[in-house]
Amino acid sequence: MNNEIIKTETGILIEESDKLSFVKLCRYCSLPAESVIKMVERGMVDPLDPSLSYSHWQFSSTSLLRIQTAQRLQRDLDVNLAGAVLALELLDEIKQLRQQVAFLQR
Repeated sequence: MNNEIIKTETGILIEESDKLSFVKLCRYCSLPAESVIKMVERGMVDPLDPSLSYSHWQFSSTSLLRIQTAQRLQRDLDVNLAGAVLALELLDEIKQLRQQVAFLQR
């Protein structure tokens, strides 16, 4: 018998305009609520209405991408949370500068 390893991957399709509840964001990122709260406190992601209690927070779909990027930085490069926040800010700035260059080249 051939012992073959089969790797399966799953994903979640989210529209850019979709809103995610706090619970769904935690579930999709496989993070405890405390970790997401720390990320909000550090400014990594922002709830759409921060005046609500955390159990009622809603997030944009970009928050999911930011947290997943931070998780990869932490896992692959052993970056701490503060380093991940800084890296995300720098990545945002690079994206913005590239958009400006593309606009100026037109």
